[in-house]
Formats: sequence, C-alpha cells, structure tokens
Amino acid sequence: MIDRRTLLGAGMATAVTAIIAGRAMSAPEGRFEVSLSDAEWRKRLSLAAYQTLRHEATEPPFSSPLNKEHRAGTFACAGCALPLFSSRTKFDSGTGWPSFWAPLPKAVGTSTDHMLGFARTEVHCRRCGGHLGHVFDDGPPPTGKRYCMNGVALAFVPKG
Repeated sequence: MIDRRTLLGAGMATAVTAIIAGRAMSAPEGRFEVSLSDAEWRKRLSLAAYQTLRHEATEPPFSSPLNKEHRAGTFACAGCALPLFSSRTKFDSGTGWPSFWAPLPKAVGTSTDHMLGFARTEVHCRRCGGHLGHVFDDGPPPTGKRYCMNGVALAFVPKG
C-alpha cells in the first residue's frame, strides 16, 4: 500500500525531474578543494552521478540501492570521497531517497534554491561543490532535519 507521503514524494520527483531536464544547472559557484573541469568530471563519474553532482539532477525515488543500506559505515561524496553522513544518522523517511538527520561536522554546505518557484535549502559537498540533495524541517529528533540525498551522489563505505 502506498501512503500519502510516498505518493507526494514520487509526484514531486517527477515534477523536479521534468523541470531539471529542461534546465542547464551546474554546481555552486566558488572555490572548492577539489575543482575539476567539466570534461574531467564526466570522465570520473557515471552519467547519473555526473548529472546529479554537477548539474543538479534528481534520481527517481526508490531507485537507489542505498535506501536499503543498513550496515554500519559512512556515506561519502561520490565525486570526491569526502565522508558526509554516518550510518547512525540514517533513517527511513518514506520519500524514496536516502535520508539522514544530520551530516558529519563540516561536511556539507548549503545554498538557497528557487528552481521550483519557492525557496528550498540545497545541500552540496563542502569539498567539491557537488549537488547532494535538499534539507527539510520535517525530520526526526534530535535535529528535526531531513537531509534528503540522491543515492547516486553518495558512496557507502562499510565500517571496517
């Protein structure tokens, strides 16, 4: 049975994907520790990771294998390998994307995104500027935040 949150998330993802497909967005402006040319990013990343990290695409909901990743470990940036989220902060938001209630210290940056016609808080990798997803104020305690990330923008590193 599909609940209302899942249905709304899927509808929003479809709308976002349609809007993004018609726009040529890119990673946030600025200087980052890892800074490559567009051609270098294309070589380094899969097509889906490149479109997401460098051009703010959104993967379809429920498509990421990381939704079902429950082992102890760290979720890192797929672009530059910076550790971003601990598995201890991961939770099932029901939205179809890997979600966390807090990033690791000094791992992410944020900016305001008006792509859908209203303000949202975009989350990007602090080291390479890659687009990860968005953060919302409807998460669980202790932060009340939901860092809704694109799985294709992440790489899971199991605890050794």
